Amino acid sequence: MLSSPPKPSANRSVLSVSDLNREVKQLLESSVPLLWVGGEISNFAAPSSGHWYFTLKDARAQVRCAMFRGRNRTVGFRPGNGREVLIRARVSLYEGRGEFQLIVEHMEEAGFGALMRQLEQLKARLQAEGLFDPARKKPLPFLPANIGIVTSPTGAAIRDMIHVLGRRYPAANIELWPVQVQGQGAAQQIADAIEKAGRSGRHDLLIVGRGGGSLEDLWPFNEEVVARALAACPTPTISAVGHETDTTIADLAADLRAPTPSAAAEIASANAAELLQTLATFQRRLARAAQLQLRHLRQQVQLTGNRLRHPREQLLNRAQRLDHLEMRLINASRQRIQSRHNQLQAARRAFAHWQPERRIQESRLRLAQGSQQLQRAMQLLQEKRAEQLNHAAQLLNNVSPLAVLERGYAIVRDEKGQVVKDAGDLRPEQPLQVRLARGEFSAKVERTIT
Repeated sequence: MLSSPPKPSANRSVLSVSDLNREVKQLLESSVPLLWVGGEISNFAAPSSGHWYFTLKDARAQVRCAMFRGRNRTVGFRPGNGREVLIRARVSLYEGRGEFQLIVEHMEEAGFGALMRQLEQLKARLQAEGLFDPARKKPLPFLPANIGIVTSPTGAAIRDMIHVLGRRYPAANIELWPVQVQGQGAAQQIADAIEKAGRSGRHDLLIVGRGGGSLEDLWPFNEEVVARALAACPTPTISAVGHETDTTIADLAADLRAPTPSAAAEIASANAAELLQTLATFQRRLARAAQLQLRHLRQQVQLTGNRLRHPREQLLNRAQRLDHLEMRLINASRQRIQSRHNQLQAARRAFAHWQPERRIQESRLRLAQGSQQLQRAMQLLQEKRAEQLNHAAQLLNNVSPLAVLERGYAIVRDEKGQVVKDAGDLRPEQPLQVRLARGEFSAKVERTIT
């Protein structure tokens, strides 16, 4: 026997499907943070709206994804079915179908291919800026007294470099700038150390590097912040990252690339044995040159002694030359005195011709005449201005209401001080104030005639 359906109770809360999906969507979006998900793309679709719809799957599960047009414009490659990707997304629900989905905010290629693409894009951009231009690279100093090394304090690279420098160039002062050379935050540590070492001004040369490793291990030396720090460093730099086959962006930005850290130490240092051998060779050459020069000087002394004459003859020649010089000096002094005398006479004649007293008298006369002319002009100007003022005063007086009063008219004002123009505005017994040409008086309205 079939049972009858339950009767709805009055206090039962019933949700519609739309309400249910809406609440689930809000619950998912508010409780699950933004997350990274990796997987393989399938069922990729790109309709005319510009949005992307696809399924992200792995060996055991799959999830629907949507990446809207405003977000997918920043993706540097064209996704397709079968491509491995990493996405940063937020969890949501498509209300219309009740389907769980991911709203993708960012997408990048997964694995080695993505890293290489990112590396090539950064390299091309920095190359276009001229960051790798050989013309901007600084020459390395010969025999640097102070060498700074930016690397890990615990790696094999620092031990190799110290060993090579100690063997080849023990006179050099070495200062380590310890940094993390791989992992999160390593690139910023390396860049900061390069910047501080360059700003300190303590080093003649700076070596930046680490030992070998995978592409991911060497990746901090492919970061833009490290490349820009190397390019901006005022101290000459050597990049020594990885093995000889490894080439990073730091190698391109530095002033010189060394294939290994040990090779960088050899480039930075001079071989002490070779320097001693070169110094001995120079000493032998200098000794031979000194002997030859001494022999040449002895020969010159002998030749000079053979040509040497008695000192009395030299003294007589010097005395005769002194007499000639004395006579030339006396003649030159006389000529100079005569020339100055002629110049003085010419100046006196010119001064007499100029007659400054007469010129001063003429100037005073012109000044007196100018003063008289100025006084006459000022007097005429004052008379003209007075005439203009009188004329203006007459015109002003003609239009003045006081002049009208002189002809027998009066100005009548009410108790508010307003001029009365119409008798119809007055009322009996209204007080008035009457202004005549000379004086005023009060009046009262008895009647009005209009």
